[in-house]
Amino acid sequence: MDYHKVAKMNAFFNTTHEHPHVLTVTELNRATKQFLEQNMPLLWVQGEISNFKCYQSGHWYFSLKDVSAQVRCVLFSHKNQYIDWQPKDGMQVEVLALVTLYEPRGDFQLNIETMRRAGLGELYEAFEKLKFKLEKSGLFSVETKKPLPTYAKQIGIITSPDTAALRDVLSTLQRRMPWLPVVIYPTLVQGKTAATSIANAIKMACERSECDVLILCRGGGSIEDLWAFNEEIVALAIAASPIPIISGVGHETDFTIADFVADVRAPTPTGAAELASKDRIELGHRLDTLYQRLYRTAWHRIENAMQQMDILSHRLIYPGDRIKHQLIQLHHLQDRFIKTWKYQTEKRQWKLLELTQRIIAVSPNISRLEQRQKELFTRMRHEYSRYLSSLSIRMQHLQAQLSHLNPQSVLARGYSITFSLHNKIIYDSKQINPGDKIRVKFAHGLCEADVTKTKNS
Repeated sequence: MDYHKVAKMNAFFNTTHEHPHVLTVTELNRATKQFLEQNMPLLWVQGEISNFKCYQSGHWYFSLKDVSAQVRCVLFSHKNQYIDWQPKDGMQVEVLALVTLYEPRGDFQLNIETMRRAGLGELYEAFEKLKFKLEKSGLFSVETKKPLPTYAKQIGIITSPDTAALRDVLSTLQRRMPWLPVVIYPTLVQGKTAATSIANAIKMACERSECDVLILCRGGGSIEDLWAFNEEIVALAIAASPIPIISGVGHETDFTIADFVADVRAPTPTGAAELASKDRIELGHRLDTLYQRLYRTAWHRIENAMQQMDILSHRLIYPGDRIKHQLIQLHHLQDRFIKTWKYQTEKRQWKLLELTQRIIAVSPNISRLEQRQKELFTRMRHEYSRYLSSLSIRMQHLQAQLSHLNPQSVLARGYSITFSLHNKIIYDSKQINPGDKIRVKFAHGLCEADVTKTKNS
């Protein structure tokens, strides 16, 4: 861990509990951008172009994606003018880019320096085929990566003894941890037999098992110069190593199969040495920090113990005083119990009195109700008798009217009713003709007669 960088970040964000520093969005985005640009080197990223747009300014904006993720990209006009082909959606490309953040929107993006089409050249095709094969077999899986030791006791370097990369690694280790033992496993790093030589050196280092971590390094060069690190025999030797291996081959922009198989990939040989060792200055700061934390923690525990002892001594009471205090507490509880019992008893007596009064208020007066019933019965009989008398008088009146309207009464006064043979009442002489038979009803009995003559009045 780079403790200088962590200390700078903590100083900026001021994450202590005593004096928290509240950031604005602008400060947060600016700090994140600076952190990304300062801590992540230029790197090559491969993917498929998506949503490609060329603005009037000449800048290119697009997304670079694979099967699982995508990232925004921008290639400014003063850089894309050197690209002699036209990018399109769906193209597989490789970009050399700086990881950064676009502050106004807080968008994570890649600022591209240059771009090339993927899959060009026989070497690159062979590289891609082997990469696909090894990735499919699980050699690139994160789960198989071995962690680096926190503090290595001895470091092994697999490289050519006469390369500048070795000198860079040794000078870096001498500067950071001069007391750390180093073992060099010499090997060829270029040429037809270099791959076999590198694989044998790795196997020898594993058999001797005298180092905690191995650095596989070589200086920069063309793809042909670095091809020994793209051979399958080297990849299998790295994957089979029980000792963690750091790959520091070429420059930051160079990628080999060894980088993908190794447990950790460093951008340069110097970077590999930095990953394998701790900076003695940082270790000194770290030890000082741990000492201060240990010192504060020890005193904090001592102070807590002292305070706890004062609290316990204050709580320690003479048994006689404790019994006396408990007796006082008992008398106090007894008084409270008596007062509470008295209060509850009086409360229930008042409640009982209230309910008794309510029962008396709603209880019926039987004698008064019986007198009321007798009065209502007398009134009902009187009203019913008067009602029957009125009905009798009305019935007599109606009978008199009916007797006046009774046809039998009319016949009794000497009138008669004439019928045709079809029992139809004849009330006009025009209804019959001479020779017709008629029937005549009297008050008592009837007769039949023949019509001899009719006359209209």
